[in-house]
Amino acid sequence: MTTSQAPRPVPDGTRDDAANASLEQGNAQLRQALDSHARVDQALGILIATHRMPPAVGFEVLREVSQRTNTKLHTVAEMVIGWALGQPLSESVGQELEAAVQRRSREQDGEAG
Repeated sequence: MTTSQAPRPVPDGTRDDAANASLEQGNAQLRQALDSHARVDQALGILIATHRMPPAVGFEVLREVSQRTNTKLHTVAEMVIGWALGQPLSESVGQELEAAVQRRSREQDGEAG
């Protein structure tokens, strides 16, 4: 027997208020996830362009900065985007970003040599 997550229509063909609220909440969460993903992709593009690193390495840099500064990944991405637009980075994020880029560059150089 399989179960479905989809709310069942009431006899008149409409969904009840609780089902509508649940669907709206799910839609809002999906929109937020898409927006967050887009910001991370934009920040990744900035790192790729400014530091000439492969996408996978750029993502690892963002992830590492996020973990080391205890800052959500999408927030780090917003900061990197702001930096590309001329806004200063916070001191902690700026330091961790530079350190992560340097570590990844040394790793890349070690693999190439």
